[in-house]
Amino acid sequence: MRILLTACALMLLSGCTALMVGGAAAGGYQLGKDERSASQVTRDGATTASIKSRLIADKLVSAFNVNVDTYENRVTLRGTVGSYAARARAAAIANEVDAVVAVDNQLKVVNSR
Repeated sequence: MRILLTACALMLLSGCTALMVGGAAAGGYQLGKDERSASQVTRDGATTASIKSRLIADKLVSAFNVNVDTYENRVTLRGTVGSYAARARAAAIANEVDAVVAVDNQLKVVNSR
């Protein structure tokens, strides 16, 4: 029984390894196609994460419907919000992050009735 469990565990772990290696390869491929430096990609990712976490903490904006993309410190907001106040608040939150140089607010206001 112990040998069977060990064999099953090894099979599962080997599948995870393939996924991790494949994921790393895909990430490296994407990075190779990106014109930004690795440090800029990292900074943009940190900016996106910072904005997203601030949106999640905000009571007015439903962050689950907002997509945040950052490219060379320029942020694009896409998705839907429930009011014009939430749309403006999302842009203000993005602008509050130090690294952000511009915000393209493409959020659409939809009434949730």
